[in-house]
Amino acid sequence: MEITWNQFVISDNKERLDFDVIKGFLARSYWANKRPEERTLRSIENSVCYGVYEGRKQVGYARVITDHATMFYLCDVFIDEDYRGMGIGKKLVESIVTSDEYKDLMGLLGTKDAHELYEQYNFEHDAERFMRRTPDYVRNMNR
Repeated sequence: MEITWNQFVISDNKERLDFDVIKGFLARSYWANKRPEERTLRSIENSVCYGVYEGRKQVGYARVITDHATMFYLCDVFIDEDYRGMGIGKKLVESIVTSDEYKDLMGLLGTKDAHELYEQYNFEHDAERFMRRTPDYVRNMNR
């Protein structure tokens, strides 16, 4: 997939990804700041990844885990702090969830602070149904 929007390009071409940008942002994030770098790199290898670019500069990212038949999990979504408020995150999420690849699959995600963004794309709270398991490496850090 490659979409041009304003001066930005959204692409699923992994060759364009800037691993330093991705690792740097995720290390500052609330959801992945305890994730070891090698796990971040492995997650990229095993997922469908979308970069947002202004020229050659990567300014956004999203990762999708999917079985391509029943569900997808949208994660690690970010827009560089200097590029927020321009609608880039909305266009990134819209491009993913309305694509032929995902539009008829159940979508899941987790967020602490972006509920309003995702609700625009028909994500709903479902606290009664979902559970999570924290990875051993994180649980062991808290001992």
